[in-house]
Amino acid sequence: MSTAPRAPLMSLDDALQALLACISPLTDAESVATFDADGRVLAEDLVSALQVPAFDNSSMDGYAVRRADLLQPGVSLRVGQRIAAGHTGQPLAPGQVARIFTGAPVPEGADAIVMQEQAEPVPGEVDGVRFSVVPEPGQWIRRSGEDIRQGQTALQRGQKLGPAELGLAASLGLAHLPVLRRPRVALFSTGDELVMPGDVAPQDMPPGSIYNSNRFFLRSLLQRMGCEVSDLGIVPDRREATVAALKTAADHHDLILTSGGVSVGEEDHVKPAVQSLGALNLWQIAMKPGKPFAYGQVRRHTAEGVAHFVGLPGNPVSSFMTFLLLVRPLLCQLQGMAASGPPLQRLPAHFAWPKADKRREFLRVRRNPQGGLDLFPNQSSGVLTSVVWADGVVDNPGGQTIEPGQWVDFWPFSECLV
Repeated sequence: MSTAPRAPLMSLDDALQALLACISPLTDAESVATFDADGRVLAEDLVSALQVPAFDNSSMDGYAVRRADLLQPGVSLRVGQRIAAGHTGQPLAPGQVARIFTGAPVPEGADAIVMQEQAEPVPGEVDGVRFSVVPEPGQWIRRSGEDIRQGQTALQRGQKLGPAELGLAASLGLAHLPVLRRPRVALFSTGDELVMPGDVAPQDMPPGSIYNSNRFFLRSLLQRMGCEVSDLGIVPDRREATVAALKTAADHHDLILTSGGVSVGEEDHVKPAVQSLGALNLWQIAMKPGKPFAYGQVRRHTAEGVAHFVGLPGNPVSSFMTFLLLVRPLLCQLQGMAASGPPLQRLPAHFAWPKADKRREFLRVRRNPQGGLDLFPNQSSGVLTSVVWADGVVDNPGGQTIEPGQWVDFWPFSECLV
C-alpha cells in the first residue's frame, strides 16, 4: 500500500482562478431580432445614433409656459394652442400658454411645464387659465439627450440582455442586435445504476438502481445560462462507450459536462477516456459539499481545437453546488460576461453549527420572517430536498463554528438561478 502523502486540497478560489485561466470567450456572433434577444449576450458595444429623448418634451399633462409671464401665484393667461404627443406646436407667444400632454414636444419659448392640477379655468373667459404656482426653471421638462446622448455607448459588449436592456435598445431604433452565439454544451451521465424517470415504475426498480435526478437539474441550469444543450443521455459504464460519447460531443460542442464517474474506481471510466482523447486534471477542492471536480480538454476530430470538459460529483447536492460555484462562472466567461460570484449578504444565523469542518462549507439555509437564517436539518450531499427547501447557502469558512445570533455570509440562490 502506498505511503505517499496526499496532495493538499485546493481552495475553491484557487480552483476557480485555474479554471477561468483556461477559458477564452466565444467570438462567433449572429444577428437576432430585438424581440427574440432576451437572455442573449451582446457581441459588440451599442453606440447611439441619436439623442434619447430626441427632443425636449413634457413629463406631465399640463401647460407649457413662459416663466416671465408667471411671476406670482394667481396669474391668468390664455391657452393659445394644444399639443399632443406626436405633434409639434408653434413658438409660444408672450402672454400665452400651450395645453400640453405627456411626451409632447415643448414649444419654442416655453421654459417650464405646470401640471394641470395646479391650474383651473377662469370663469367667463374662453381659454382662460389661472395658475396657483410660480414654476421653477425647467420643471417637468425632459431634456433632449438626458437619457442617452448621440455617440454614447448605451450597452456594452458582454452585457446580458434582459427586459430593460431590450427596451433601451428599442429606444435607439434597433430592430436587430448583434449577439454571441449560444454556448453549445453536451450533457451526459455515467453509471449503470441510473434509470430515467418513466422508464421503470418505482415498484419495479431493480435493486441498487436510482433515478437520474442530476440530468434534470443540470439541463435546467444550463438552459438558464443561455446554453444550447445536447442531452446525450446515460452512458454505460464501459470505457469504449465513454470514449465514443466524448468523441461525438467534442466535435460539435464547446463544453462537455458530466456527473459521476470521475473518481479512481474500477468502474469509473471517464478519467481514462478523457485522458486518451486529450488531458484531464482531477482537483480535490476544499469545499463541502463538492470535493471531487475534474476539468480537462478533449481534442476534436472533425474540426480544429478542443472542447472543454467538466466532470461534476455524482452526489446531487455536490453536483448542484459545484455547478453554481464553478461551472456557472466558466459559462459566464465563455460568453464574455463578468465571471464574478453573486454578492453576499450579512444575516444572523438562527441556528448553531457546533462542529467545524476543515473544508469551506456551503450550508443550505432559508430566510425566516424574523430576518434571520434557518438551517435545513440534514446537510448530507445526497439530500436534494435541502436545495429545494433552501433559498440560499451560508458560505462558512473552513474551521469555523457558528453560534446562534452570529452574523454570517449568505448567498441567495435567486442571484444565480436566472
